Amino acid sequence: LMPNIPEYVFAIYGAMEAGLVVTFVNPLYTTGEILRQFENAGVKCCITIPQLFPVCEAIGPKLKGYKGTVVVGGETDQRNRVFGFKEIVTSAKPNVLLPEIDPKGVALLPYSSGTTGMPKGVMLSHRNCVANLCQCIHPALVNHVPTSAEYQERILSVLPFFHIYGFNGILNTSLSYGMHMISIPKFTPESYIECVLKYKPTVLFVVPSLLLFLASHPAVKSEHLASIKEVTCGAAPATKSLLDKFLEKVGRTDINIRQGYGMTETSPVTLFTPNHMPESKSGSTGQLVLGTRAKVVSLKTGESLPPHGSGELYVQGPQIMVGYLKNEQATKETIDEEGWLHTGDVAYYDEDGYFYIVDRTKELIKVKGNQVSPTELESIIMQMPGVADCAVVGIPDILSGEIPRAFVVLRPGHQLTESEICSFLEPKVAPYKKLAGGVRFLDVIPRNPAGKVLREELKVFGNKLEEVASS
Repeated sequence: LMPNIPEYVFAIYGAMEAGLVVTFVNPLYTTGEILRQFENAGVKCCITIPQLFPVCEAIGPKLKGYKGTVVVGGETDQRNRVFGFKEIVTSAKPNVLLPEIDPKGVALLPYSSGTTGMPKGVMLSHRNCVANLCQCIHPALVNHVPTSAEYQERILSVLPFFHIYGFNGILNTSLSYGMHMISIPKFTPESYIECVLKYKPTVLFVVPSLLLFLASHPAVKSEHLASIKEVTCGAAPATKSLLDKFLEKVGRTDINIRQGYGMTETSPVTLFTPNHMPESKSGSTGQLVLGTRAKVVSLKTGESLPPHGSGELYVQGPQIMVGYLKNEQATKETIDEEGWLHTGDVAYYDEDGYFYIVDRTKELIKVKGNQVSPTELESIIMQMPGVADCAVVGIPDILSGEIPRAFVVLRPGHQLTESEICSFLEPKVAPYKKLAGGVRFLDVIPRNPAGKVLREELKVFGNKLEEVASS
């Protein structure tokens, strides 16, 4: 339970080398959200910072078999099972016998909503994570200058280490190459620009919302980005217009802009754009990384499709998760008997093996790269006595990509306002999960015969409501 700080590296590597399974959590989560994840994961110890210690203090007694809390920058208080990180490190005995690590054993337990539903623990093995790092070392993908006594690439990223993209895709990749990793605990425009000016990074890791900030914020000048040689964008596709807008701000075309595609369940990378990608492939999320197989399957017939046929993307490879923790049913729904992981994303590929993500079949809402489960928000709203039915969908937003909007059906004789519903939800969820798209009231939630919410209809209906309101 920590922001991006240097001690994150020592804590997580030390725990994994000691044979422990590590789960990480968003510090912005509410106490209830953290408790729910920690209970499911079976957390026995938490490493945190003094500012977040009260959260651990509150949930520790509720966790079965909890051993204590390690505080980075804190003092040891054994009576209350609190241990200072510095004291543990400096008082460690030499020649400690560490367990032999099974490559197939679970190393990480990040939480993801997967293709649908409530957040689930994604079991990633040591082999999964290492294999994905090795898959991205191919000469067609590596573009940096090797670290030497005279030169070291400088990487700037504010993407959180508690996200698999931030941890395995950025942090571990940068450290394995011996690069200078620069990060900040919390993003603010001022602190980010200050880092760019002070450290003059050569490589940026971004998500589309951050790329938009760089391209459009008046405080960001072209001279600020003079040192940048490469930009890698992940978590969500960046449009060609956004890429063009960024290059226009920079004022030069010699920057190598890369895109990738993956999931928490794939450790995370499955697709990555190679160096010197033809301009005609702009908008592609790249080609399959080494050792990965894929097929595009018709949503109607289930048959594999040829180039340019749009269907659901299935992938196979050594980076595919072990499964979901304590959820065999969800695992079977995501990984079929032949070992294909069903991504829930609609894609197509061309004759040269470049893939393009068309749409998301899954119901998750992507807010600045963060996953928001509609089911989670719906379950909270349904706790209100006056709510008969509800559904949450993502609506387009320039800055965030998507934002959640709720559609609510009231019980007869009950009155609720948009403000009351938002106020009920907000204390129970992280800030990015709030109903930034507002609340709309309906007589009935559209569903198919199986009872599944027709979310696309709600999105279209919501747009029509906006058009009527503005006319």
